[in-house]
Formats: sequence, structure tokens, C-alpha cells
Amino acid sequence: MSLSKSEEELMNIIWKQRKAFMKDLLDAYPDPKPATTTVATLLKRMIDKGYVAYKSFGRSREYYPLVKKQDYFSKQVKGLIKNFFNDSPSQFASFFTKETDLSKEELESLRTLIDDQIKKK
Repeated sequence: MSLSKSEEELMNIIWKQRKAFMKDLLDAYPDPKPATTTVATLLKRMIDKGYVAYKSFGRSREYYPLVKKQDYFSKQVKGLIKNFFNDSPSQFASFFTKETDLSKEELESLRTLIDDQIKKK
């Protein structure tokens, strides 16, 4: 199950802070800050989806991620490639390099990354 845009925004805050109480989460949002009830609702949905858990300290809860950011991002990219590029990483790479207006230096950097991965195989 993936996260909504609002949930992803909150998840990024949780990943950055590693552990956080409600006050910490609210403080991390830019102005205008969401209502406490809105963040509480997002947290409940994220807990139900298995992305976040918490430890209780009296009446307070300290939230922490159950999923690593890299794992989530990897799954999202794989889903994107599967759903929009016929499960073809080559089609995705072709689209990415043509449509993102990369500079020559950025393309050369990508080539180096790809060459390094080929050497590891």
C-alpha cells in the first residue's frame, strides 16, 4: 500500500527525525502548519498501513518509521517502471534522459554510475 501525498510529507519528516513526538512533528512542518487532529489522522492511517509505529510514554507517543526511506523509494520507482513503462527499465531510462533536460555533465555522471554498476555484475 502506498502513501498519499500528505502521508509522504509526514513520512519524510519522520524519516528525517528518526523518532518524534507530536509536537516535534508539528514543529517540523512549514507555515501554515496543519492541525494536530490532521497529523493524528495521518499517523493513524500510516500506522494501519504498517509504515509507522510508536512507543507510549504516559499519555505521549513517540513515533518512529518501520520502513526505510530507501526501501520505500525503491518500491515506488519499481512500481512506476512497471505501471508506466511496460516493466522496462530501458524505456524509463530513455524517457528520463530525454525529458528531464539534463546537462552534458549530468548525463556523463549517469554514464559513470551505470558503468560502475556494470562492473559490479
